[in-house]
Order: sequence, then structure tokens, then C-alpha cells
Amino acid sequence: MAASNINPGKSLSGKAKSDQHLLNIGFGSTLVAERVVAILSPNSAPMKRLKDDAKEDQRLVDATHGRRTRSIIVLDSNHIVLSAIQAETVSHRYEALTEHNKKNKDAVQVLLENEQD
Repeated sequence: MAASNINPGKSLSGKAKSDQHLLNIGFGSTLVAERVVAILSPNSAPMKRLKDDAKEDQRLVDATHGRRTRSIIVLDSNHIVLSAIQAETVSHRYEALTEHNKKNKDAVQVLLENEQD
């Protein structure tokens, strides 16, 4: 039996699992925040075409749970995720999550620097 090349401490993208943070997009659904490219409002015709094209290409993930689509989230894998949470709310959550993570990384860096002294 051949050994697996997948490291259990890392994701398929090569990042350590602890480096990945989940973004709540509503109703129990989450995304890996580092994979988010854009958070958009679904009201314009180009956004509707984006959604239709993704559905046709089987790249659409519907996380609305039967509710009205209020935001479209584009991932780095070119998948499109629909959410029933307002785009502005998802953006605020993303910003808060990334800001919180930046502060944590800065605090860890300070601790490591103090440890080396």
C-alpha cells in the first residue's frame, strides 16, 4: 500500500489548518476566509449573468437555504457562493475576521520576539 502525500496537518492548498479561518455566511454555513476574492451585491444584470454562468458550469454553491439571494461571494477556485445575508454584513464579518487574525498574528510575533531575547 502506497503512503499518502497529504500531510494531515495541512490543507490541500498547503496552508496549515490553523491558518485558515471560517467566515460565517449565514444559517450555519461558513467559508474559508482566505479563499474569498469578492463579496458582491446580486442586484445588477452582470451579477445575474455571473450566477447563471456558474450554475451552467456547475460552479454554483447555493447557501441561501431557500431564502432570497442577498450576496454573491466569489472564491479563488472560481466557484460562486450565494448567501441570504446582505453583502455589506458579510463584508463586515470578513473585515472583522481578518482584522482579528492580523492582531493575533502581531501578538504572536511579539511573543516570539520576546522569547528570543
